Amino acid sequence: MAIKEDVESSVQEHIREPLMQGEKNLADGEDRSSQKSSQGHHWMVYFSTFVAVCGSYEFGACAGYSSPTQSAIREDLSLSLAEYSVFGSILTFGAMIGAITSGPIADFVGRKGAMRVSAAVGTAGWLAIYFAEGALALDIGRLATGYGMGLFSYVVPVFIAEIAPKDLRGALTTINQFMICAAVSVSFIIGTVLTWRALALTGLIPIVVLLLGLFLIPESPRWLAKTRREKEFEAALQKLRGKDVDISQEAAEIQDYIVTLELLPKPTFLELFQKRYSRSVIIGVGLMVCQQFGGINGICFYTGEIFETAGFSSSIGTITYACLQVVVTGLGAAFIDRAGRKPLLLVSASGLVLGCILTAIAFYMKAHELALQAVPILAVTGILLYIGSFSIGMGAVPWVVMSEIFPINIKGRGGSLATLVNWFGAWLCSYTFNFLMSWSSYGTFILYAAINALAIVFVVTVVPETKGRTLEQIQAAINAA
Repeated sequence: MAIKEDVESSVQEHIREPLMQGEKNLADGEDRSSQKSSQGHHWMVYFSTFVAVCGSYEFGACAGYSSPTQSAIREDLSLSLAEYSVFGSILTFGAMIGAITSGPIADFVGRKGAMRVSAAVGTAGWLAIYFAEGALALDIGRLATGYGMGLFSYVVPVFIAEIAPKDLRGALTTINQFMICAAVSVSFIIGTVLTWRALALTGLIPIVVLLLGLFLIPESPRWLAKTRREKEFEAALQKLRGKDVDISQEAAEIQDYIVTLELLPKPTFLELFQKRYSRSVIIGVGLMVCQQFGGINGICFYTGEIFETAGFSSSIGTITYACLQVVVTGLGAAFIDRAGRKPLLLVSASGLVLGCILTAIAFYMKAHELALQAVPILAVTGILLYIGSFSIGMGAVPWVVMSEIFPINIKGRGGSLATLVNWFGAWLCSYTFNFLMSWSSYGTFILYAAINALAIVFVVTVVPETKGRTLEQIQAAINAA
């Protein structure tokens, strides 16, 4: 065991050497005109990111589909509450399967190949929903779109991170989350005017753009280097950086990094739970539990029904919700590197508790016929505060922290475990929401408030601040705790 730890330590140091040397070269005075030229050729990186985040948009379109369509689908196809709950929640079950298989698929057929697989399965899913005449076809279609969503949730951010230069990586990666929220919001808005079958067809638009765009963009250079496709690797990197840019140093660093990574021991899944990895696993998985079990997918999937139950206009409430979500998500992305991860999580979780309490009070007043004229505005205020608070921190920050706290040799398995827990929580929340609301509308939100209060305790006591630290410093702090 000690020998294994020594190997990990020496390999980690070897990985840092070429990266540190590259930084030193820049500091010692790389040719400025060359840097300027390099910065002028980022259009292919931007275009490739645009193509990839069409997958993120598809993700959001799937997530936002059920909220504005619930009443119409149940009426047209005569579905019971239980049947529609299966339809709404089976999306996340499909996403769990997609998340589990995403790593092997992306490694076997490449990042672009994985996006094509996801697009093909998603297309079949939307068509099944469009032509559905009963619950079975609906569920099959929803399961297929969920599978595609789960695959996109892994491969899109990985692809962007692998093609982007280091000075653009953070900004470009945040576009993934922004596009998901934008697509959810667009689905909410246009779902108020389109039929549920027409709304299903709009889910094909980002898929078509993605499939056409994939013919024009290069494969991930790092995946090509990993699979020993030397000529294709250099051609892809040159296309991304510009034909006049000298890529020799970056190419050498990538290849050295890939070779060195292969020397790291690859622990089994059970070894994730060893003491030296346990705190990383607790933080990564714990944040996903806090994110999902606080009620977000139930509220997101059934926003329209919540507003109708409270006596407020479903269309007005949904449009307001959608616009707020996009704006606040953008603000959160802008402030994450300034305010820090932990403060955003604490502000977010506190707002979630307050939003749930206000909504619970509204439904309690309605159930006991107290000040009924105040119920709609109180409920809407609570829901909007909830979604605004979620968007500012709890929506994106757990994914950021997860990418930072796992040691590099367990990042794949640790990330898969955290992602699986996330999708399981999303499925459980979306499946149980309607049943909880039937049991007690105000009790449902009291339960969510309690879970979000526990999330505050978890963040305060367990989650470290990772802002401004290198990955090595984060690991040292976690291991020393």
